[in-house]
Amino acid sequence: MTAENGISRRAALVKLGIFLNGIVGAALAVPILRYLLSPVTRERRTGYDSWLLLGGLDQFPAGQTRLATYKNPVVNAWDGETGDIACWVRNVDDQKFQVFAINCAHLGCPVRWFAQSNLFMCPCHGGAYYQDGSRASGPPERGLFQYRYKVEGGKLLIKAGEMPTPGQPVANKAGGKTTCA
Repeated sequence: MTAENGISRRAALVKLGIFLNGIVGAALAVPILRYLLSPVTRERRTGYDSWLLLGGLDQFPAGQTRLATYKNPVVNAWDGETGDIACWVRNVDDQKFQVFAINCAHLGCPVRWFAQSNLFMCPCHGGAYYQDGSRASGPPERGLFQYRYKVEGGKLLIKAGEMPTPGQPVANKAGGKTTCA
C-alpha cells in the first residue's frame, strides 16, 4: 500500500505492537510502583501505633503464664480468625507482666508453655526458653520476643505493631524502657 491509500500493513503492525507493549508495561508498572511506595503508604495505615487490649487483669493470675489472643491491628475484613494473633502472658507478681510472642526466635514455630517444667518449648527444632523468656537450650540464639505492655483501668494492653527483630530494641519493663538484643 502507498501512503496516499492509507496506512501500510507494516506501520499498522508497528502501532499495534507499541500499543500492546504499552499495556504490558503499564500492567508491570503498577505492582512495581506499589512496592516502591509501600513505605510511604504503610506509615499512614492506622493500628500500628495503637495499644491493643489483651484482657482484664483477672484473666492472668499472679505467678502463672497464660495464652491470650489479640486482633491484628491492620486486619482486613476477609481475614476472619486468621486475624487473631496468639501471645503468652506471664504475670510475674501482680505488678509486673511479660508478654511474649508465640513464635520461636529461631525459625518462628509456635512455642508451647509447659507449667510442669516452667519452660517454653519449640516443637520444630527443640528450642527451650525459661519462664522469663530467656534462652535455655537449642538452636535459638536469643530469648523470646517481648511486646511492650501497660496496665490501664484493670486491663492489660500491648503495643503489638512494634514486634522487635534481633537488631531492634526489646521491651523489658512496663515503663517502656528498652535494651538492645
